[in-house]
Amino acid sequence: MAKYPFLSDEWFDEITRLVAEHGGDAPAHAQMKMNLVVIDTPFDSDVNFHMGAEDGKPLMGKGHLDPADLTLTTDYGTAKEVFVAGNPQAGMQAFMAGKVKVQGDMTKLMAAQGGGGPAGSEALQNAIQEMTE
Repeated sequence: MAKYPFLSDEWFDEITRLVAEHGGDAPAHAQMKMNLVVIDTPFDSDVNFHMGAEDGKPLMGKGHLDPADLTLTTDYGTAKEVFVAGNPQAGMQAFMAGKVKVQGDMTKLMAAQGGGGPAGSEALQNAIQEMTE
């Protein structure tokens, strides 16, 4: 499988394909729409994307949703560790250190983390890990 740099245009293209392929079984607890702003990227600017779930289908892609339940801002390294590696402890440590800012409904974020994260099925999470540099 080809690998792509996290948050690159090619990575988002592959995310779209993977969500379509593995997108039928997002957990009910993850019913939320989250916008993300990733700062300090290796690209020329911050990267805006969204993730979550709606009606049993995972959401993940480039750009922001309107409306969203919450917006999370963090740095590139933290985003990669949390959303690709699936390490919620890294997210909690970054939040406590002030590296993560949350605006909106924090309870929806906590509910999603409690059940394995907002990215959807385990198959989708594994596929994202496999294709990310």
